[in-house]
Amino acid sequence: MRIGMRLEHADGFAETVEELPDLERAGLSIVFVPELYSFDAVSRLGYIAARTERLELASGIMQIYSRTPTLTAMTAAGLDAVSGGRFTLGLGVSGPQVIEGFHGVPYDAPLGRMREVVEICRRVWRRELLVHDGRHYQIPLPEERGTGLGKPLKLLNRPPRERVPIMIAATGPKNVALAAEIAEVWEPIFFHPEKAEEVFGPALAAGRAKRDPELGPLQVCVDVPVAFTDDVPDALEAARARLAFYIGGMGARGRNFYNDLARRYGYEAEAKLIQDLYLEGHRAEAVACVPTEMVEAVCLVGPPEQIAERIAAFAEAGVETLCLSPVGRTALDGAGRLRLVERVAELAT
Repeated sequence: MRIGMRLEHADGFAETVEELPDLERAGLSIVFVPELYSFDAVSRLGYIAARTERLELASGIMQIYSRTPTLTAMTAAGLDAVSGGRFTLGLGVSGPQVIEGFHGVPYDAPLGRMREVVEICRRVWRRELLVHDGRHYQIPLPEERGTGLGKPLKLLNRPPRERVPIMIAATGPKNVALAAEIAEVWEPIFFHPEKAEEVFGPALAAGRAKRDPELGPLQVCVDVPVAFTDDVPDALEAARARLAFYIGGMGARGRNFYNDLARRYGYEAEAKLIQDLYLEGHRAEAVACVPTEMVEAVCLVGPPEQIAERIAAFAEAGVETLCLSPVGRTALDGAGRLRLVERVAELAT
């Protein structure tokens, strides 16, 4: 099992990058840089590429609505070039609050757009003359929609690889099926090993049935809050607050994909209550309503023997990469992160 870590958008990013060589020696294989509505992922990924030599890099994730498909392909090719072929393009659709509220573009047809973005990216990386007549993207732009002067072009540079690996973040059944069909890697959030087959299994099977064998087996990468600690209540509360933020606050009623996932896990009443409280401004009460069983299932929190059992459960459910997100009072400084990676890597092997 590979060990990854998410480099968040908080202060101290440059200092954390300086720790990466030590973290790599401790067992870290890949770092993920999120985008959200923070600093962009690309500039930070370029910085990491310049400061490391072997560590794999991934956007975790870039939103498909905030860039044209061609720019997404160019950016991925550029990051793959400056990193010496170490980049994975993590893509996601985010949600309407961010896409329409921060980027000012319509949140429409996420499935269709994702499929076309992936198709266009792979054509660009193969350096084909780019012609794409899709439902959502037309390249070159048709004459009636522009000057009529557009013509097919191909990428000037020769990328290190003709196919940069693509990771798709997805939780809904149709999105999961699409990821299993067209991506090299699938990234779910709040992965519950004991309920994964029931919740995700049919969609994964449907996507794999359409999968091109040249893509190879679908890899599974899971973001997981983690803390080695005997102060389990503190770490659980930090993880609980994170879950409440997503389940309750990341989206409007009826359009919160994380809330939908909690309901599909069987926490329908709890998910509704968490969202109601969170959106009404009662955040502490919302946090308190996140079920302890769910927090313990989707996190690696507790003493080593308890974490070892959970790692085994993730592996049994098909997870190949654990992306660590430290929580609680532990593992938040450089020494803590180093020891965290060492201990998880030891248990994972």
